[in-house]
Amino acid sequence: MRRGGYGVRSRDPIVRYHDLVRHEQKALEDFVSYEAEWADDVLTWYRIHKLDIPDDVYRAAAFFRNREFTRKPEALWLLYVEREKWNKELPLTTEEMKFDLVADRYKRYARILEMGGFD
Repeated sequence: MRRGGYGVRSRDPIVRYHDLVRHEQKALEDFVSYEAEWADDVLTWYRIHKLDIPDDVYRAAAFFRNREFTRKPEALWLLYVEREKWNKELPLTTEEMKFDLVADRYKRYARILEMGGFD
């Protein structure tokens, strides 16, 4: 019996490519559904507390609510990468901090959309 993969043919490169693309598409779909839900929540929170929503937070929330990412897939990828990076840097959070962190995340998203020319 051979060990270490000798004699075993690796998968076809095209199959590996399609598997990778499928994995990335699933990650982006999960990201979109998560962020769209939070976009609704952050807009509702501002409305319930009768606060003026900052333009940058509104802009980023509208990006997800209005499904603008369907016309700007490059922007979606940039936001996804930023969120992954931000999650690694994020300290432990408390319930009291959650809204501030979400608002901050949407401000970051707005900044990325603006810098990338997607606004």
